[in-house]
Formats: sequence, C-alpha cells, structure tokens
Amino acid sequence: MEEKYISLWDKSAEENDYAGHVETTRDADVIVVGGGFTGLSTAYHGAKLGLDIHVLEANKIGYGGSGRNTGLVNAGLWLPPQDVNKKLGTETGASLIETLGKMPEYVFSLIEKHQIQCEATQNGTIHAAHSLTGLKNLEARAQEWQRLGAPVELLTAKETESKTGTKRFYGGLLDNRAGTINPMGYVRGLARIALAAGARISTGIHVEKLARENGLWQVQFGEQILRAKTIILATNAYTDNLWPGLKQTFTKINYFNIATTPINEKLYSVLPEGHGLWDTGKIMFSLRKDIHGRLVIGSMGSIVKGMEKMSERWAVRNLRRLYPELGEINIENAWHGNIAMTPNHLFRIHKLADNLYTPIGYNGRGITTGTMFGKVFAELLTGKEEAKLPVPITPLSPVKGRLLKQNLMHLAFTVNQFVKSL
Repeated sequence: MEEKYISLWDKSAEENDYAGHVETTRDADVIVVGGGFTGLSTAYHGAKLGLDIHVLEANKIGYGGSGRNTGLVNAGLWLPPQDVNKKLGTETGASLIETLGKMPEYVFSLIEKHQIQCEATQNGTIHAAHSLTGLKNLEARAQEWQRLGAPVELLTAKETESKTGTKRFYGGLLDNRAGTINPMGYVRGLARIALAAGARISTGIHVEKLARENGLWQVQFGEQILRAKTIILATNAYTDNLWPGLKQTFTKINYFNIATTPINEKLYSVLPEGHGLWDTGKIMFSLRKDIHGRLVIGSMGSIVKGMEKMSERWAVRNLRRLYPELGEINIENAWHGNIAMTPNHLFRIHKLADNLYTPIGYNGRGITTGTMFGKVFAELLTGKEEAKLPVPITPLSPVKGRLLKQNLMHLAFTVNQFVKSL
C-alpha cells in the first residue's frame, strides 16, 4: 500500500496540492510530460510568453525528485567552475557558470514575487570539508569562484564550527547566493503561478505513446489522444520507456532523507544561522533544518526499513557523531528519490526529433537547473535560437555498463549505510 505522503515536504508544504483533468478536445502549442520543477517552470514561463501549454503528470505534482528533494538551492554544478570550462570550452562554460550562478537569486525572486509558501531561507549553504583532502578541494573551488566575483567565503575549522554547531569538519565553503526551501511547496507554487498565467495542468495521466502525424505530435494515454506542435519531456531521473533509449543515457542513483521531530533550538545549537550543509565525502551526506526545527539528514542510497530500521539507526548515529550533546532523537519521516547522474556530471539537452526536446541528467541540482530549463525552453519556443541554449544539443549516448554501475553503487551505498549505523 502506497504511503499517504511521499516525503516530509509533501506533508508540511503550505501551498495547496493540485489535481487537474485532461481537456481532450483542445490541442496545445506545447505538451510537457512531467509535473516537476522543469515542467512547471516551462509552463509558467511559456504561458507568460503567450504559449498554450499543457502539462501532463503521471502521478501528482512533485511526485518525483521535486517533492523528494533535500531542498538546497545551490548555485553552479557538482563540478567546480574550472572543470566546467575544461569540459565545455571557455566560452560555453563561462556562460553556463554565470547563468547558474544567478539562478538561486532568480528562484528566490520568483518565490518573493509570487509569495510562494515554501519556507524560503536565503542564508547560504555550506560545503563542509570531511577531511584535509576535502578542504584542499574547497580551497581550489573558493579561489576560482572568488576570481569570478562570486560571494563565497572559505571558512576555517573554527568558523565552520560556529556556523554548524559541530567540530567534525576541517573547514567549509560558504556560498552566500544559496539557501533552502521546502521543495514541494516550491513546485506546488510553480503549478499555481503557471495556472494563473494560463497554462493547463493534468495529473494522473501516464503518457504511453508519442507519434507524429501531419506536422503535429500525438500524445496517447489509454484511448485518448492530445495533439501539440512541440513536446518537452521533463522527466529527468523518472524517465521511463516512453522514448526508446532515453533512460539509458544516465545512471540512476537514490538519495534518501530522514527527518527528526523538532529539536529544542534553545538547548541545542545545530546550524544556528539556518544554513543548509553537504560534505565533501565521496558518498556525501547532507544536513539542514526546516522552519519548525526538524533536522533533515540524508545521503546517497535508499531507505532500508529492515535490519531493525537501519536507515533510522544511521540517522541517529550520524547526528550523535556530529552533535553528541543532542537530547532524545525521534524520527518523524523517511523517504528517498532518484537522481540522474551523467558520466561527466554535466546535464544534457537532447533533440529527439523535430520539435521534441528533453533536458536530462541534473546530477542532483534539480531546483535551480529545472527552473532554468523552464525559462530557456520557453524562450526557445518563442523564437530564441537553439545555439543560445545553456549547453549544446547532443545526440543520445547510452552509458556503458549502466545497470552494473547502478547495482554496484546501490551496494556501496547500502554497505556504507550499514557500517555507519553501527
């Protein structure tokens, strides 16, 4: 039996959920498959530019990664800026870095403009050094970001302790552009403003087939068909077999989060300034608070309910290692979602056929990346050249040994979770 809520955010979001129905007699300029950050940002920005857009979501708004996200609104990519330039070339790389560097501010400006209720806190995020090697990596990142004029600060171990409340880190990189949100609140807010702008949204629609006839795309689900000039597949890590070969272009990993009941913040100093945090470990973990004082701790892997609730034990053990003085720790919610990882840690844009596009492989940066893609696709479909997209359009390229990699990573994440739950 499926749980009532897919995550803490689904339960605690103040923005109302939305459920819509298909209008089968009306064609659209654009049909977007997927009701997450990308799909709803496309709907909002496209409708604002005069496009007739219909979003089709197989489950509920934010059912995929958007509602299961940790909620860190970060600038840039997993890769440091210098590596982005190496992989994309200086001109394209610099443009992408600049665009993504501005995206947290753009996300927070949308939230403010439309009063999206999503616990928005723009106090920055901290990339924490779990080792001396991790600190050296952060020093290189900081140097490059500061050269580019970004408002980042390299923190000493003592400064990191002051901002996190724990002595476990060797230092940290504070990015003042970033922050935290309730991601389900944000995605529901995007749905609300997309509808207000004139877009249509239908939930509970599983698209089964795409076909092209007389210059239009036919989107089939059950016995029903909708038509549109353009299709955007906005499914990312939740991509299925709708388009042959598409889900073979990334490696799917899980990321889990566990939320405690609210702590007494007068007694325990955990992230006192409201920063979100993630570390430099190869199997990284993340930590943040919500506005009610719940601690949300997560890592790569999936929730393991067996073995005496191993994932919950992992959460309690790790919180105790970080904050030995914490009082009783009670778990309120646990969930996991999917991340689409690409071999080079760069997202991609594929043009699968005429007027059929998909952005994919967000590598765990869905909030800013999805919002950005919605904006740029709306611009593309109203006259902007393909050459102006943030990364070049590339053909499908399957990941070699994808299933083996997925299975090995799943095993490694589970073993890591087991060892750190002891």
